Amino acid sequence: MSPPHTTAPPLIRHLPGPGARLADGSIDGDAILSGFTDYVADIGLEMYPAQEEAIFEIVLGNHVILNTPTGSGKSLVAAAAHFAALAQGKRSVYTAPIKALVSEKFFALCREFGSDQVGMVTGDAAVNPEAPIICCTQEILANWALRDGRDAPVDVAVVDEFHYYGDPQRGWAWQVPLLELPNTQFLLMSATLGNVEFFRTDLTQRTGRDTTVVKSVQRPVPLDFEYRTSTLHHSVTSLLESGRAPIYLVHFTQKDATEAAQNYLALDPLTKDEKVKVREALGGFRFDSPIGKDLRRYITAGVGVHHAGLLPKYRLLVEKLAQEGLLKIICGTDTLGVGVNVPIRSVLFTQLCKYDGSSVRILSNREFAQISGRAGRKGFDDRGDVWVQAPEHVVENQRLGEKAAASGKKKIVKKKQPDRGYAHWTQDTFDRLVSGEPEPLTSHFQVSHQMLMNLLDRPVVHEADGTDVDGCRAVRTLLTDNHEPRRRQRAHIRRAISIYRSLVEAEMLEFPDEPDEFGRRVRVNFDLQDQFALHQPLSLWAVEALGALPAAEAEAHEFRSEPHEPESHETEPEPEIGGWEIDHALNVLTIIESVQENPGVVLAAQVKRAKDELMAEMKSSGVEYEERMERLSQVDYPKPNREWIYGNFNEFRMRHPWVGSDTVAPKAIVREMYERAMTFGEYVNDYGLKRSEGVLLRYLSDVYKGLVQNVPEELATTELGDIVAWLGAVVRHVDSSLIDEWERMLHPEEADSIDDLRPHLPTGERTIVDDDRAFRVMVRNRVFDWVQRLARRRGYDEIVADADRELWPSGETLIEAMAPYWAEHDEILTDPGARSGELFRYDRATGRVTQILHDPDDTNEWRLDAMVDRAASADEGRAVLRLLSVTSAL
Repeated sequence: MSPPHTTAPPLIRHLPGPGARLADGSIDGDAILSGFTDYVADIGLEMYPAQEEAIFEIVLGNHVILNTPTGSGKSLVAAAAHFAALAQGKRSVYTAPIKALVSEKFFALCREFGSDQVGMVTGDAAVNPEAPIICCTQEILANWALRDGRDAPVDVAVVDEFHYYGDPQRGWAWQVPLLELPNTQFLLMSATLGNVEFFRTDLTQRTGRDTTVVKSVQRPVPLDFEYRTSTLHHSVTSLLESGRAPIYLVHFTQKDATEAAQNYLALDPLTKDEKVKVREALGGFRFDSPIGKDLRRYITAGVGVHHAGLLPKYRLLVEKLAQEGLLKIICGTDTLGVGVNVPIRSVLFTQLCKYDGSSVRILSNREFAQISGRAGRKGFDDRGDVWVQAPEHVVENQRLGEKAAASGKKKIVKKKQPDRGYAHWTQDTFDRLVSGEPEPLTSHFQVSHQMLMNLLDRPVVHEADGTDVDGCRAVRTLLTDNHEPRRRQRAHIRRAISIYRSLVEAEMLEFPDEPDEFGRRVRVNFDLQDQFALHQPLSLWAVEALGALPAAEAEAHEFRSEPHEPESHETEPEPEIGGWEIDHALNVLTIIESVQENPGVVLAAQVKRAKDELMAEMKSSGVEYEERMERLSQVDYPKPNREWIYGNFNEFRMRHPWVGSDTVAPKAIVREMYERAMTFGEYVNDYGLKRSEGVLLRYLSDVYKGLVQNVPEELATTELGDIVAWLGAVVRHVDSSLIDEWERMLHPEEADSIDDLRPHLPTGERTIVDDDRAFRVMVRNRVFDWVQRLARRRGYDEIVADADRELWPSGETLIEAMAPYWAEHDEILTDPGARSGELFRYDRATGRVTQILHDPDDTNEWRLDAMVDRAASADEGRAVLRLLSVTSAL
């Protein structure tokens, strides 16, 4: 991979030369500081006092806790830490809580230091992992710390968004490196840390290295705060008219954020020139998912929507247009406050309460400060604005009171009540949030099987005082010397003992008679280490479960999961696929789906559909109310092979107790789409997932990755390869960015430059018909969907709509065309054998399709003939066929 610069990157040019080396071989700190300040001067920056102090302390070798507002240049201090480490031949690591921030920092550091000096490590891919500067998520650094302790190859750790230390689920990952890396120099950064005296004292005591707290409340762009009792619409109008756009409207549900955008179209915030620029910026961008039509209307009017439920391509587009100043209003959720690079002039809170998963509560000081910090664009704005709306019912009641007073009527006005899911706030609440300090960070240490296995497998370390530290001692030290109160430490110790005993009973630990080459008397079973990534226990179960599937009835065909086959216009015979192979492929798919995280909104929609159908059936059958409620309470989403999966996993858990609380979750989302021959858009519309397209797409892409990564070659049949090709094509057609970025990361050596690895907006140049293998699967699925409809003797409407009436006998209907078949046979079989390749033919050259109907007498004399419309298929993103005839061979 060639670097993106023809000359040395900016910071590399300022590294101290050989003359800066001192007699003891170290690099003169003054030379390092001078080189970096020269770089800052060259790029035309003037450092703030907090930046100067932090950089000076870093060069001295001290820990630094940097607690300064958003936009105050923490990235420059981080660059100085990497620069100082590189100058001294040391390795530095940058961490962040989410992959998007890690990726963003990776590309920024590549520009500053050069792509050969910077690497990135994520959970499923790595780029240049041996580089002297590494970008990764915090969990990866924590696992390195557990595995290698003080010997971990991390000289300097730049920990961004350190306030995640207080996260109840993930906070352990921010604590572990502080405990286990005594030789590492830390730069801990956040805009919302609160009181950090504990960390200053603790770090110094553990490492013997001084710790400096650099705190500043001075923002480059000061903020003005205002509590509003006008309507939300009036507040937005006021901000627009006073030139304080772009405006970030903060909502706390994806539904509210999406629906709000419609309310501001009439404000028409863009000028004519800006509207032209938006249309030019959109170019050939495809708004081709169910919500796309709405988003196009919003965006072309200057209103953006940004939340995790949107497709990645839509979020990237909103970020790009916002950076170009072409969106005046952005309706988003509070996730936009976590480091996403969207320039904002004004932040407008629609409310001050949120549902946190268990209850509705008022925002914490930290949450309020984190979101408010997005206001004010350095280099564009002299000031930023943060407005907070009074509760909607308070505003409405005030309006009604003023209206009654103005009319002179003494009639009591009925007051509007607050909506459900509400926690009351007032201006006093607002004042407290504005002036309040972020809450102190509290420890959320956790003990897991993976943690103990990492520690127990460590090589023995020989301390300077002559003592040897093995894995067992490392466990004891971590359990008794963490940041938890003593009461909770005792609970962690009891859990660790229980975990250790379970590992021994499961023979997951070995006890050599003599210390091994690493001095260990206890070590993790080698076979486990050879095949198991500690952070992916369910993937190991998936591999074992796949091997436990019933033996195949025929030799597996070559499994090809490439996204595109070579172009060819020659007719190729359809691979002979029997019913056993289809069953096998669907069973493999179900196992892979079982280890994916549950997409709650999709499963909830499946449950609702099942309940609605059952309710309709029970009502028509006259079932009593009590029985209806009882039966409805037992409805669940589809779980294929649930008994086998749960049973197999329980056996696995007994042999591998380190899986802890992780468990499998059988479900059928991809399988349902495949069996029902549904496109992404059809599935979204069918289940009403318009506002959650991004959730569904992430799930589909995760299943695709799981199929590619976890299925052994001996189990990869032609039919399974077809499913993988089909699923990859579905995801790519909707939004190729997720898979494309993943595949670029898996094979970075194929990129011409580092910029080729960057997330890109989909170009829309390829269509579903360009992947011949995947398109053939779509054609086969669509035709078999017709077969299923015919078998049910209902649902003919879609088939009839696709029929080519000119080629049918005059006036004949589909029901009449099928009448001779039903005179001969009682049913049409739809079992796996009916889907086999023996009964399906597709001529790519002519577009002709033939599907044999599998009758119970196995005569197979009847068939459907159809024609593929490739042009319409490319336009609509689905296999478009015209039914030509339903005939008998006799």
